[in-house]
Amino acid sequence: AAEREYFADFKANRISLQNFPLATWTRLMRETLSVHNEELLKTVPYKGVYELRKAIAAYLAHNRAMEVDPSQIIIGAGTEYLYGRLLQMFGHACTFAIEEPGYKKFASISASFGNPWKYIPIDDNGLMIDKLEESGADVVHLSPANHFPTGIVMPVTRRLELFEWVNRIRKRYIIEDDYDSEFRYTGRFILPLYAQDTQSRVIYMNTFSKSLVPSLRISYMVLPPRLLERYEQTMSFYSCTVSSFEQYTLARFISEGYFERHINRMRTYYRSKRDRLLQYLTQSDVAPALTVEGEDSGLHFLLHLATDAKDSRLVQAAAAKGIQIKFLSDYYHEKVGDSSHTLLMNYTGLADDKLYPALDTLFTVL
Repeated sequence: AAEREYFADFKANRISLQNFPLATWTRLMRETLSVHNEELLKTVPYKGVYELRKAIAAYLAHNRAMEVDPSQIIIGAGTEYLYGRLLQMFGHACTFAIEEPGYKKFASISASFGNPWKYIPIDDNGLMIDKLEESGADVVHLSPANHFPTGIVMPVTRRLELFEWVNRIRKRYIIEDDYDSEFRYTGRFILPLYAQDTQSRVIYMNTFSKSLVPSLRISYMVLPPRLLERYEQTMSFYSCTVSSFEQYTLARFISEGYFERHINRMRTYYRSKRDRLLQYLTQSDVAPALTVEGEDSGLHFLLHLATDAKDSRLVQAAAAKGIQIKFLSDYYHEKVGDSSHTLLMNYTGLADDKLYPALDTLFTVL
């Protein structure tokens, strides 16, 4: 079925495409064709093109305080593909844990591979480690720098508990999804778990589809040395799923400094869009019924509504007026009722000229 077109979509986690430096990207593609024309015809190494892995390693050292050898980096077409490889490598005997609420897609991929998984509740500091211990899980998937969808940043005390948990038993690992971490608007840079890990227990994952363009299906994971050995022995027969042409182009885009400049530009752009949105919310007639949370990082924030109306009723009412919305209750695997009264406000993909009209329509619905 064709997807319905909405006037405004606060649900979709899209990114703004109008700010992508297309002229630069096109020029780098042309240069890639002329410089690497013979390499482009060869089989791509299974971990990905060395130039791209080298550029990512340098970027991580400079921007994430992560010491990574290019050999530890595996390139894949999207995070889902890389999750699939991990699940396969860990095998059916391995139990996975994910945050509740959290990234539902990981649970779906896990189920499709036949791996058992557990949902672990969160509190104000993120994933609850005592519940993780009770679950009997071997591997936990989380986003400590910016939990999806609440935006919670895991504090140092909880991180230490997490490391205690993972270091207690040899087969335990952490999958760190550094989701939207480039887009932090206030406060200090948050160190990845990978950079704090002394026992090589963290698998680091990130993607370029959120920071560049969605069609560029390039994600990567960094494997700790012990797991890397296992991956090389058991998974090296898989071909790399990203064309060498795009990998060489992206390598130049990163190593020549365009990626970092683009991220800085987008951070400024999104921050100003978020500020306009928040200002409009506070000045509206319905402002007394609204509370904002998690607005300091990522590409969405939470909006609590003082209302008795059911979430599903509000979704229908908004859809009737051409506005797509989604509530926090949708991110729990078990139905937690229909009354979270908390909207996820994804504002990044919304055209600037639609921002205020979309909000006005939303206010009339609320």
